[in-house]
Amino acid sequence: MDEPESLGLGLDLPEVPKTAPGSPYRVLARKYRPQNFSELIGQDAMVQTLANAIERGRIAHAFLLTGVRGVGKTSTARLVAKALNCVGTDGLGGPTINPCGVCEQCKAIAEGRHIDVIEMDAASHTGVDDVREIIDAVRYASVNARYKIYIIDEVHMLSKNAFNALLKTLEEPPEHVKFLFATTEVDKVPLTVLSRTQRFDLRRIPAEKLAAHFAEVSKAEGVTVEDDALRMIARAAEGSARDGLSILDQAIAHGGGTVTAEQVRDMLGLADRGRIRRLLEHVLTGDAGATLADLDEAHDLGIDPASLVRGLMEELHLATRTKAGASPEALPAEQREAAERLANQLGWAQIHRVWQMLLKGLADVQVAPDPREAAMMALLRLIHAADLPDPASVLSRLSGEAAGSPVIPTSQAKPSGITAQVPSDLPGLVALLEARGKHQLAVQLHDQVGLVRFAPPELVLKPMRPLGTDWPRDLAAALKEATGKAWQVSLSDEAGEPSLHDREKMAEERVRSEVLADPAVRAAFEAFPDATLESFTTTKGA
Repeated sequence: MDEPESLGLGLDLPEVPKTAPGSPYRVLARKYRPQNFSELIGQDAMVQTLANAIERGRIAHAFLLTGVRGVGKTSTARLVAKALNCVGTDGLGGPTINPCGVCEQCKAIAEGRHIDVIEMDAASHTGVDDVREIIDAVRYASVNARYKIYIIDEVHMLSKNAFNALLKTLEEPPEHVKFLFATTEVDKVPLTVLSRTQRFDLRRIPAEKLAAHFAEVSKAEGVTVEDDALRMIARAAEGSARDGLSILDQAIAHGGGTVTAEQVRDMLGLADRGRIRRLLEHVLTGDAGATLADLDEAHDLGIDPASLVRGLMEELHLATRTKAGASPEALPAEQREAAERLANQLGWAQIHRVWQMLLKGLADVQVAPDPREAAMMALLRLIHAADLPDPASVLSRLSGEAAGSPVIPTSQAKPSGITAQVPSDLPGLVALLEARGKHQLAVQLHDQVGLVRFAPPELVLKPMRPLGTDWPRDLAAALKEATGKAWQVSLSDEAGEPSLHDREKMAEERVRSEVLADPAVRAAFEAFPDATLESFTTTKGA
C-alpha cells in the first residue's frame, strides 16, 4: 500500500510529542496527518457536502475522490470511514461529521488495523481476481462496525475486466457496504463507474494556506523557519500538502534547527525574486549582454533554467494582475512596488506578446537536450521582439490614406443655399442620422447603397439589395427632420460608387497589405514563421 496521502492540519495543531532519542523517526507527512475534518485545509466545500449528507441520512454507497497527488484523497477516505463508523465516547453515537477519535472504531481506523475497513492499492492489485475477492466478501456482514468500507486507491489502475466485474456490486451493494475510491486520473475511470459514485474533486490547497500550515508545523517541531522560506516551500508544493511537508522535512534537516530563505532557495535551485526582476528588466530593455551575464550567473549558482523562466512568468503575471486592478493583497512591499512599476511600463499588447513568448520558451526549455541553451535562445528571441515596432507604430510611419481614416470622395463644392447643418458628404449624413437616433436608416445608408449623386438637397443612390418602395420617402423625411430642408431622395440603376461599408473594407485591406509589406513587419514574420496579423490600429499622421 502506498504511503497514505495527507491534507495537512489546520492552524490549531494538536500536541505532538517530539521523537524520542532512539525511536523510529516519523516523517512530517505522516506525523501531521489530519485526524478529523476540522483539521483538513482547503476542502471546505467537500466537508460541508458530507456534513449535510450525514446529517440528513443521505449517505451515498460509493464515493469517488479525485485530485492531484498529495492533496489528501486517501486521508479523506479514512476520515469518511471514521465519520460513518464512529460510535462516540459513550458507544451509542451514530454517523457524524465530527468523529470522536477516542472510541475503538476511530482508533482502529486511524491506526490502520480495523478489520471492517479494507484498503487496497489498485496499482498493485489490478486484476479481476482481486476484485472477485471483494465481491465475495461484501455478502458477509461487518464484524463489529456499522459499515464495511472498502478504500481503493488509484482506482483508475484497475483493468477493464476488473471494472466490469465490480459494476453490478457497485450498483446494488448491500446496505452495510460503502466504497471509497481515490484517483489522480479520473478521466481513466469508466463512465459506467463514474455514474454509480458520488464524486468529490479535492482542490489544490492555496499557497497562502499551505504556508500558514507549514508555519504551525514548524512551531510544533520547535524549528524556526523564515516567512520567505515558508512561501517558497508552499509555492514549490503546487497545492499538495504532502509534497510541501516533504520539502519542509528536507529543509529542516538541511538547516539544522533554523531554516532560511537562502537555504531553501539553494536546496530547491530557485532564483530569488530580485534576480528574476533584474533579468526581466534587462530583457524588456533589450540589453542582450546583461541578460546573458545574468543567465551565466544563474547557471553558476545551480539555478534550474525552467525555474528561471517560470519566475519571469510569475513576475509578468503579477504585473498583469496589478495592471488589471486585481493585485493580491498579501505581497511584500518591494514585490508590490516592482509589480506596479512593471505594470505602468508595459502596455497590454506587449504583456500578451511577452507572455506568449515566455510560454513557448518554457516549453522549449522543458524538452531541449540542454535547458540552459534553450533558455538563452528564448530570452534572446524576446529581446529581438522588443526591438520590433508594433503595428500601431508601423502605421504611424505610413503616409497618406493608409495611415489615416479612409478617405471618402465628397462633392467639390457645396451647393449654394444650403445651411451649415447640412453635411457635406455621405458619411456626414450617416453620422447625422445616427445622432438623431435613426439607427436602421443609418445602417442601410452605410451598408446597402452606393452613391450615384450627392447634391444636397438631392440624393441619388443605387441599392445593393431590395430596400422597399417606401424607403426613399422615409429617408427623405428623416433628413428633413434633421436638417430642416426638404430632400429629394431617389433610387437609380446608374453606376455608382461602392457602399461606404465596402469602401472601408477595401481601405482596411489596403492598409493591411501595406503593413505586411513593411520591412520591420516582414522581419517579425521571418523571425516568427507561425505568427499571424490578428489586428492593427490606424493612427492619423503624415
